[in-house]
Amino acid sequence: MWETVNPKVNMHTMMGGGVGTRVQSPSNSQISKICFASLPVSILLFSPITVQYSHVKVDLLTFLCDSQFAIHLGIAPGSRGISLEQTGKNHGYRDRDVCAFCPVNHCCIEGGPDRLDSIIDMRSLSKDLKQMGLDVIYSRDAGRYLCDFVYYCSLHHGHVRAAFIHVPASGSMATPDRLVPLLQTVIQAMLNHMEYSQVCGNS
Repeated sequence: MWETVNPKVNMHTMMGGGVGTRVQSPSNSQISKICFASLPVSILLFSPITVQYSHVKVDLLTFLCDSQFAIHLGIAPGSRGISLEQTGKNHGYRDRDVCAFCPVNHCCIEGGPDRLDSIIDMRSLSKDLKQMGLDVIYSRDAGRYLCDFVYYCSLHHGHVRAAFIHVPASGSMATPDRLVPLLQTVIQAMLNHMEYSQVCGNS
């Protein structure tokens, strides 16, 4: 049985949906705070962000300051369950944000790796959560829009110590009474996986 961990964790929320949309996300800062209320973590900052590439890097530098691990939440229109994103991608950002802007060269970080994976093995985590009866999806494609852009930047600046969770935009799963306890379980399991990996790596 894994012991609970007490890292400094930052929770970041995406206040946008798919390409060309600007909607109120079910993963807003209020729900984020509720999710962490019962978890043994030290929260430094809750930070919503709008659907603008130009805000991401500046906001992330503040958001990631003194954080040992960053958790990002975003909505996935059309999804019926929670998706655990393994990978952030550096190239291919051709869809414009709400200000009709695209990143220079359609790239997150010039000279950075094509993709970065989270320190957490999301495939293994997904299997564990499914065995607990939870409806979660393992994903390696965060969408090549703001969510993917944020994730890659966070993985790059945070030395892959980050995670991205996509939640449904609508439906019964998107209601706080169902989403909050599910996210609490997912985040606690995520932190336990991280601690377990660190213990194995040091042994």
